[in-house]
Amino acid sequence: QVQLVESGGGLVQAGDSLRLSCAASGLTFSNYRMAWFRQAPGKQRELVAARSYGGITNYSDSVKGRFTISRDNAKNTVYLQMNSLKPEDTAVYYCAARPTYETKYNYWGQGTQVTVSS
Repeated sequence: QVQLVESGGGLVQAGDSLRLSCAASGLTFSNYRMAWFRQAPGKQRELVAARSYGGITNYSDSVKGRFTISRDNAKNTVYLQMNSLKPEDTAVYYCAARPTYETKYNYWGQGTQVTVSS
């Protein structure tokens, strides 16, 4: 079955960097668009960044210029490089996958906590 396993979260200070990783298995990676979402306490889950197999990306306005999504298609892994972190980036970050021909993300990781202190 499809599994998405995130790693790399932690507690950092404002201005620091973190890199999240998501290892995917049980799917044909090239057929999936991969994304990172996040959910802060009391808020709805929001899309942070997404990337197709071919390299087409989109980012939320709140992270543009600070976060970069990348994927290593040979390793079935997607990354989220987060720079210049702010306290408002504190959230649980989730990796997600959807077939390129669908609009809904139907596979999710268990989430990894990112906490940014001021």
